[in-house]
Amino acid sequence: MVVPVIDFSKLNGKERAATMAEIHDGCQEWGFFQLVNHGIPEELLERVKKVSSECFKHERLDNFKKSKPVSLLNEHLEKKTAEKLDGVDWEDVFLLTDNNPDWPSNTPAFKETMAEYRAELKKLAEKMMEIMDENLGLPKGYIKSAFNNNTTTPSSPSDSAFFGTKVSHYPPCPHPELVWGLRAHTDAGGVILLFQDDQVGGLQMLKGDEWIDVQPLANAIVINTGDQIEVLSNGRYKSAWHRVRATRDNTRRSIASFYNPSYKATISPAPRLVEAVEKADVGAGFQATDAVKYPKFMFGDYMSVYTEQKYLPKEPRFEAVKAV
Repeated sequence: MVVPVIDFSKLNGKERAATMAEIHDGCQEWGFFQLVNHGIPEELLERVKKVSSECFKHERLDNFKKSKPVSLLNEHLEKKTAEKLDGVDWEDVFLLTDNNPDWPSNTPAFKETMAEYRAELKKLAEKMMEIMDENLGLPKGYIKSAFNNNTTTPSSPSDSAFFGTKVSHYPPCPHPELVWGLRAHTDAGGVILLFQDDQVGGLQMLKGDEWIDVQPLANAIVINTGDQIEVLSNGRYKSAWHRVRATRDNTRRSIASFYNPSYKATISPAPRLVEAVEKADVGAGFQATDAVKYPKFMFGDYMSVYTEQKYLPKEPRFEAVKAV
């Protein structure tokens, strides 16, 4: 099996209906798909590759060599065991947000390039949410409004959706059989847009019972749906499990941007989608007793649970947050 690749440029032409259907299938059957011809200038993407790699090489690599994952792996080797190292990711990572002043400062053009890139990715995320609205039969802007605490014009920063960018590098690992680059998990938030390395693989997603490589594809943007999209869609769109394999010979770059709800936002299944389940049950002769498949909660409460249970099965997270 191959993760779907969708030509986003066809959304504006005669093949719009077919492209919308492809995106719907990607969200519903996979939770992962790749966009090509997405409108983000290739020249910008090439600059992002350059400044990110230079930042890692000149500002991050030396510290990674002295980091906890490296020391823990060395300790693990002394035990002479073939078991995987538990609770560790072979990853260097830092977060970029608009209100965080501590961006890397020693790499020329890093801040300007990444600010420009983030602006483009945020627009693409909002476009993707509008497409999800339409495919799910929801009013235009429904998901965005839900993430912004049910308002189109947030009155305070705490009501606003959160847009962050995680810049990760997975350096060569001397014993990739003993540690994960990133352990298997689903993403807590909404829509995730990944600009992954187009030379070094390692990202895998779970489809049914099979782990599938998310194939490197030059200048594509990988889309995956997070837990909050699963809840809002009442389970129509599922968040997908994914992981990163450590590799022996090369550094893998991964830049993931995520459009998440405000911590104050109340998240629950969209009433229109609940009603659709109830009507379908009644039409089939069943009682509409289990139409609401997920609890109602504040995203901040969910994140408190997720922080403790990120690498554990996701269904108990929803049960736990219901009790908060």
